[in-house]
Amino acid sequence: MTISILAYDPETGTYGGAAATGSLCVGGWVLRGDAESGLSASQGTAPSTLWGRAVLGRMRGGASASEAVVHVTGPDSGKEFRQLSALDMHGGIGHFTGAQSVPAASARTATGIVVAGNMLLSEAVLEACMQGYLAATGPLAERLLAALDAAAVAGGDTRGLASAALLCVGRGQAPLSLRIDYADAPLLALRALYDRSQAQPYVGWTREVPTLDDPHRAPDSAEDVPEIIARAQP
Repeated sequence: MTISILAYDPETGTYGGAAATGSLCVGGWVLRGDAESGLSASQGTAPSTLWGRAVLGRMRGGASASEAVVHVTGPDSGKEFRQLSALDMHGGIGHFTGAQSVPAASARTATGIVVAGNMLLSEAVLEACMQGYLAATGPLAERLLAALDAAAVAGGDTRGLASAALLCVGRGQAPLSLRIDYADAPLLALRALYDRSQAQPYVGWTREVPTLDDPHRAPDSAEDVPEIIARAQP
């Protein structure tokens, strides 16, 4: 299985995606995006990282998510073994599921949200993922984590889970890109990593780095940099 969710939060203007799978490195394979293009989730039996990048390029050039998905998937003779979801900068969505995707394989959509999956125990996993997100409260990232948890409770992958990832972007914030490439309990590991990313010293340091809305952001002077932030530098 791969289950993925892409969502736009109009209240904060942020975009986020989360994914989990029974194989390795779901973040590197599936999730891509930035605050000037949108987000993509490319997955399937033979997932195309080229699709993920290409759909972002089309959206950055002004195409809607649905237009970009049609353009990218149409010419690919191997498309029946792949899935693609996209979320554009206006919260528009697009998705494609190839006919040869391992069942259960499909997608669910709501305003500003697209959930897609393959090799699921049943299509109820898709609905659980969507409802898990909609029922959750708090920051976008936490709602996305809740969506993955709900999908897992509903049956998730027939193989179990091995990796999980979270990606959140916005013009006014540093990107949050967290990956668990392999773990016995990747959803627990991802949540633990997220919790650490929201604690000091790391979270304080992220408030000092440049963003699209504040590209020159930095401390006023070396004396203004708290020691706790200085220790968080990579």
